Amino acid sequence: MTRASLDKKPREVAAMFDAVAARYDLTNDVLALGQNRRWRAAVARAVAARPGERVLDLAAGTGTSAEPFAAAGAFTVPCDFSLGMLAEGKRRKPWMPFVAGDATRLPFADGVFDAVTISFGLRNVQDTEGALREMLRVTAPGGRLVVCEFSHPTWAPFRTVYSEYLMRALPAVATRVSSSPDAYVYLAESIRAWPDQAELARRLGSAGWRHVAWRTLSGGIVALHRGVKSRDQ
Repeated sequence: MTRASLDKKPREVAAMFDAVAARYDLTNDVLALGQNRRWRAAVARAVAARPGERVLDLAAGTGTSAEPFAAAGAFTVPCDFSLGMLAEGKRRKPWMPFVAGDATRLPFADGVFDAVTISFGLRNVQDTEGALREMLRVTAPGGRLVVCEFSHPTWAPFRTVYSEYLMRALPAVATRVSSSPDAYVYLAESIRAWPDQAELARRLGSAGWRHVAWRTLSGGIVALHRGVKSRDQ
């Protein structure tokens, strides 16, 4: 892992995602061996969007992650800082209200969403706790947060195998299927550098979220964290 490659400025990270937008969903399907569909289903169950609710889906990319919430009848806003991702999403799903936005400076009023969710995007935000506080700001009292992010496998032997896959196999496979394979070297490094389940839970609590809990998926490759905004906040 190289520190320099992780110290990308927000504009550089956005440009990286712009470059992979065209084949992003296909590449994810291949690299995750189809597990990403199970992860999206777990997020949808955790968010539990209901008709008439307002859901903000951050790091929404092309809008694939936002579809289950809209299908449940919630008014769903897919938001991302990559204009390339948003353009690709709008081309595929012109009916969705895509919004460009930085997770640390969201372009929304206080307390307007019943649920906020972010999948596989929080680790790409430079100020993690600042983003979590901003998500709290735009969530209505009593509203909920669901974070789905890569994490640390809980079984040590599997953790070693997984780490080798990230740094060797992932970039190699991305070379064959991605429109910008170099981006996946950065993504692999960012996954390895990301904190474990307990540390991310601590950061949610520090940012002001209450009743923080998590559960692991796929042996800890992914963790699903949840929090609630108390009614007196």
